[in-house]
Amino acid sequence: MPEKSRFRIFIGERNPLVVAALGDMISRDDRFDLVGSVQAGEAFLRAASASTPQFDLAVLGWKLSDMDAGAVMTEMQRRSLHARLVIFSNDHDIAILKQCVRLGVQGFCYQFDDPAILFDTLVAVANGRICVPYLDVSKINDTPMSRLTTRERELLSVLADGWTNLQIATRTGISENTVKYHLRNLYDKLDVRNRAMAVALYAGEKNRGRV
Repeated sequence: MPEKSRFRIFIGERNPLVVAALGDMISRDDRFDLVGSVQAGEAFLRAASASTPQFDLAVLGWKLSDMDAGAVMTEMQRRSLHARLVIFSNDHDIAILKQCVRLGVQGFCYQFDDPAILFDTLVAVANGRICVPYLDVSKINDTPMSRLTTRERELLSVLADGWTNLQIATRTGISENTVKYHLRNLYDKLDVRNRAMAVALYAGEKNRGRV
């Protein structure tokens, strides 16, 4: 009987210890071959854009040395690149899982899961299936930004444009104290502590096309 072909695995992960551990586990499993690894998102995008596919599927850590996996997937969509991805996250933040599902990820598991879960996920994705942890799909688009009113979104937009409290008060005809009150409510909804954090969150959502 001919030897069964192995799935070629490519790793994108900034932590060399994680890469070494994955490489060791993959080498012990006759279903897979590790064909390469990179630490940076841009390097991964170059590998994914090769005219001849270098891998069958990729294991991608959430935090790479130059960007996160969400930015990688967004850039892949922009460049019309196609690759089967399994996100291997060390962060249990449900917002990360929601973002990955919105971006069309095929597989997702956590670094603290049993290794068998990772390998079951890899096999499923390699065979064309989607394998992610349970998620209430009705809440996939439920983000702090989605809960803002139209007025609050406008306020966040002018904050991002650099308006001061005085400028906002003058141009909207309300007092500075009222502006501060609205800002406190805005920060509470976004779960941030200050203007800079709110603007950073807005910029990230805008870059991903969700504002």
